[in-house]
Amino acid sequence: MSLIFKIAPTALWQAAEEAGVFLGAPIDLTDGFIHFSSLKTVKETAARHFAGQDDLLLIAVEADDFSHGQMKWEVSRGGDLFPHLYGEFPVAKAKWVKPLPLNAEGNHEFPEL
Repeated sequence: MSLIFKIAPTALWQAAEEAGVFLGAPIDLTDGFIHFSSLKTVKETAARHFAGQDDLLLIAVEADDFSHGQMKWEVSRGGDLFPHLYGEFPVAKAKWVKPLPLNAEGNHEFPEL
């Protein structure tokens, strides 16, 4: 099993749950695909793109639950491969959703991955 992760504001994910599908955050809509992170890159993604942001969720999905035409692993930051979803993300595909709170130092405190 190859879990990948999406970091999203709670309100955005709640709206997606009501609709049954996550269409993406503003950056995803601009870029034309939904950004995910691997286990190797998710903590750096949080530090770089969500620093100091509270009220976030960490959403885990199985990369293989999407067709290879939809889910593409593409080179990005520092030459690392990142999973990008070209299509909709049905919320039912989420394996789990957990809070991603800030600790006393202002860093995100990840659940056990």
